[in-house]
Amino acid sequence: MSGESKVDLKIQQVKRDQEVDEDSVAKRRKTDVEQSQEDRRYPKKKVALLLAYSGKGYYGMQRNPGSSEFRTIEDDLVAALVKSGCIPENHAEDMKKMSFQRCARTDKGVSAAGQVVSLKLWLIDDLAEKINQHLPPQIRVLGVKRVTQGFNSKNNCDARTYAYMLPTVAFAPKDSDAASDAASFRLQPETLQRVNRLFALYKGTHNFHNFTSQKAPNDPSARRYVTHVCCGEPFMGGDTEFAVITVRGQSFMLHQIRKMIGLVIAVVKGYAREEVVERSWVQKVDVPKAPGLGLVLEKVHFDRYNKRFGGDGLHERLEWEEQGDAIQAFKEAFIYPTITETERREGSMVSWMNTLPIHDFEATAAEAGDGCRVRPQPAATNGDGADGGHGSD
Repeated sequence: MSGESKVDLKIQQVKRDQEVDEDSVAKRRKTDVEQSQEDRRYPKKKVALLLAYSGKGYYGMQRNPGSSEFRTIEDDLVAALVKSGCIPENHAEDMKKMSFQRCARTDKGVSAAGQVVSLKLWLIDDLAEKINQHLPPQIRVLGVKRVTQGFNSKNNCDARTYAYMLPTVAFAPKDSDAASDAASFRLQPETLQRVNRLFALYKGTHNFHNFTSQKAPNDPSARRYVTHVCCGEPFMGGDTEFAVITVRGQSFMLHQIRKMIGLVIAVVKGYAREEVVERSWVQKVDVPKAPGLGLVLEKVHFDRYNKRFGGDGLHERLEWEEQGDAIQAFKEAFIYPTITETERREGSMVSWMNTLPIHDFEATAAEAGDGCRVRPQPAATNGDGADGGHGSD
């Protein structure tokens, strides 16, 4: 073949490639134009969705694009939004297109009874019902409310309330046989009083640098404001006694709540002295992390938003009293049984308690010395909860 023929073939190939590229671009433009026209015809509105879910079997709340093997709550939620006709399919690939934001990023296995997400979608009829048709039973949309266009469920959240359900044998003395005593142990009133006296030490603004990972003692973001911590009266779950610890705070760092509970358990059982809690604000302390099974995001609070917009006649208050019965029914059907049955079957708390002796609370304090003392810093206000300002348990 002559050199001239080769050049002609090359030119023809380039032209064909250009035509293919132009055709692809034209198709994309046509799709974008059609999508844009559809958006103008049916404008999307900003809403807040109230979610309840059991975290068992999921790798947390937040979606991880490209990691299909690690299924998350958001993976199933976004798929349901597309299938129900609430959002266009291309939004599923880029959640920023629907201004999606979750209030808290719950971690692997953590459940929620009052999670709130904000996003823009088409307000189709029977919105919650149609989304739920495409969700597994352990994930439910329990409420939908219109919010302001600038609403962001993470940034507008004032506080988060978590509950942690655990077998009361966690507070048994360290020399007891937790495995055999799990069914027979009963929490005595004086022990419950001591537990709550220790939990009360967490109230207020403190430096929780020991209660998360990779936080320096002088990092201002480690200072968190806790308004309420309390262990409730024990109750029976099958043949095992359980109790629920309720924690409310402005925001929480990764693993913070589980470590708060883990340290109190270590003190009550006799592995550490009571002064270790207050020492943890200023020195390096090896804080044990309680299992994630019992952690539940109970409620998120929007007091400032409600005060500003809840009475303007255009927007609803972000309160969910009318969904109270549905929330309780979901907890009793999916969350509580999962925690109690898994605990009785797998004994995660009992197994974890067997690791407490490896924590040397006194040695870490001695090694830290005065070098770890820090000066007070202003309280941090950022974070999205879920036992994690930027993550969760």
